[in-house]
Amino acid sequence: MAYGAMRITGNGIWGPPSDHDEAIRVLKRCLDLGINFIDTADSYGPYVSEELIAEALHPYPDGLVIATKGGLLRTGPNQWPVDGSRKHLQEALNGSLKRLKVEQIDLYQLHRFDPKVPSDEFLGFLQEAQQQGKIKHIGLSEVSIEQIEEAKKYFEVVSVQNMYNFGEQRWNDVLKYSEQNNIAFIPWFPLNAGNVAANNAIKKVAARHGATDYQIALAWLLAASPAMLPIAGTSSVNHLDENVQAAAIKLTDEDLKDMPLPK
Repeated sequence: MAYGAMRITGNGIWGPPSDHDEAIRVLKRCLDLGINFIDTADSYGPYVSEELIAEALHPYPDGLVIATKGGLLRTGPNQWPVDGSRKHLQEALNGSLKRLKVEQIDLYQLHRFDPKVPSDEFLGFLQEAQQQGKIKHIGLSEVSIEQIEEAKKYFEVVSVQNMYNFGEQRWNDVLKYSEQNNIAFIPWFPLNAGNVAANNAIKKVAARHGATDYQIALAWLLAASPAMLPIAGTSSVNHLDENVQAAAIKLTDEDLKDMPLPK
């Protein structure tokens, strides 16, 4: 189980958290729980999430992977315009390096393919940044198989971060592709509140295990694929502990009749 650091910001993923000290405790608790992968982005806050990670955890322990992303602008709460221009990505990457207090980003993920910008501009920039040593590994977010194949002409794609959960499986083809090509699949939005049938199934299985709906949603993701790396996010230490406990839940054959695994 990994940790997604989007929720340690203000409402609308905008500004500082309502409880700064709790955000710091959450990040420190990640290490206590054995979490060694933290996912963030320059757009979370903006900048707030990365700054809190450095405040809480720098100097980073050996083995801790901090992944960040670039390619989105922030014009207000819950507003996420895409900007894949070379100029913006250069500013974003340099800013992330400074805020995280590192000379090299462990995993840098392109937040979106920008339809307004030729793909060779943003893919070429990432290739050059990796060659310069500013980025160790490169991942992509919200991409199709075709876009992954295009990116692989420029660099090795080690991870894909797409929206995925039991009630929203439109990226099943990308998940299978990731399995077959040794690419980590990082699902975001693990619980789809809009899918009533899926949520009813989750509630049924949760009652069977005496678990929360969120724990079962995470347990299902872990069972769905060996490539899966859930990044459960929270701003509460108690919820973080609950989320990590989901890794110990083993879904039974009866559970999987109610919540079938992807085919």
